[in-house]
Amino acid sequence: MEQKQGTFVLPGQEYTRDTRYIQTRITRDGRDGYPVEAGRYRLVVARACPWANRTIIVRRLLGLEGAISMGMCGPTHDERSWTFDLDPGGVDPVLGIERLQDAYFRRVPDYPQGITVPAIVDIPSGAVVTNDYNQITLDFSSEWTEFHRDGAPDLYPEHLRPEIDEVAGLVFSDVNNGVYRCGFAGNQQAYALAYDRLFARLDWLSERLTTQRYLVGDTITEADVRLFTTLARFDPVYHGHFKTNRSKLSEMEVLWAYTRDLFQTPGIGDTIDFAQIKDHYYLVHKDVNPNGIVPKGPDLANWLTPHGREALGGRPFGDGTPPPPPLPAEVVGENCAPPHLA
Repeated sequence: MEQKQGTFVLPGQEYTRDTRYIQTRITRDGRDGYPVEAGRYRLVVARACPWANRTIIVRRLLGLEGAISMGMCGPTHDERSWTFDLDPGGVDPVLGIERLQDAYFRRVPDYPQGITVPAIVDIPSGAVVTNDYNQITLDFSSEWTEFHRDGAPDLYPEHLRPEIDEVAGLVFSDVNNGVYRCGFAGNQQAYALAYDRLFARLDWLSERLTTQRYLVGDTITEADVRLFTTLARFDPVYHGHFKTNRSKLSEMEVLWAYTRDLFQTPGIGDTIDFAQIKDHYYLVHKDVNPNGIVPKGPDLANWLTPHGREALGGRPFGDGTPPPPPLPAEVVGENCAPPHLA
């Protein structure tokens, strides 16, 4: 059984994700030993990773930049760890480490699971607090309210939480994780089952989104963020690299319009770095792409075409407002995003 970054690949069987995360939470009451405190924690991410991309989006929409700093790993990693090769000298300027594994080992010596992003690190101790990506963004919405920006949207409204959780669960099992089950299937049967399950769910989502602008309610919620980060990677990576090739996203009319709608929303599309996304998948997954060739396409200009989803109504931020432009140090690099977002 080969253990990868946060995954198990079972030769000859269905791909299974390792979900044994550090489940410590940062809460207002500090019941796990880590109270909400501005400036104490550093969110470590990689723009390439869809799970980390969720936290980048939610942090930005809620305006938590001033309360939680962000460290950025490069798009590739080796079998040991994600690294800070984008920073001068390859060292995170706040944590003073070259490899994210150092922060994991400060929490759990010889940490046995995958060294994954996103991870929140306690700056004073240099130790990882949590890498439970499923809970991190929910806590950003519910525990960090004191530090939300004026006009921050409610991404996890209490009265919609059961429906958000239900939809997000289906999206996780069949889409977020479904593309990986296709890409890392151990045999033809496992691939075929994963493929059929993925596209059945995408068809279900298309039907749901035909008459409503967002997945739950009439505003952007956690459910939309979780679906978006997979859909944004569909044509650049998953369609070819993971063999999810029944249809390109750009050939699925409803989902393509929905994804462009979110992409063109401030705080969402401006977190996407297509160059880093492609580098990660095509360079790291040597078993899938042994020659390490990164495709030049697809053309990004079509992400900016009108989507027409406004006709369905809905208000992206509800009673809130769009976020301001990203911090200068967090702007996606030139040539990594469509022109108006670079």
